[in-house]
Amino acid sequence: MDDGSLPLLVIVDAANVVGSVPDGWWRDRRGAAERLRDRLARDGLPGHAGPVELVLVVEGAAKGVSSVPGVRVVAAPGSGDDRIVELVAEARDRPCLVVTADRELRRRVAELGAEVVGPRAVRGDA
Repeated sequence: MDDGSLPLLVIVDAANVVGSVPDGWWRDRRGAAERLRDRLARDGLPGHAGPVELVLVVEGAAKGVSSVPGVRVVAAPGSGDDRIVELVAEARDRPCLVVTADRELRRRVAELGAEVVGPRAVRGDA
């Protein structure tokens, strides 16, 4: 059970969040992931007052994005969705929030006890 000592673990599906806004991200996937990482480092989880641990999961062309203070970047060796599910499973009894609009991923992590919100939760336009 959660004893309240660990901050909320927020796992962000970078490809899904970046892809949710047609702003030209496809021309520079790595740059788009870096901008998302920097926004997360600056703003945290909008609307959440408590401490959070932010994890940004990147894949494909966005690999190579590095961690910064406040945001740990995890490069998925294969499927980003599979890595997100693994991270949720590893969290065990820790409170966990996954940011994605991917229906199948939402189902998979909810089965493991994670809460799920859509990309607007971290885009700042919610």
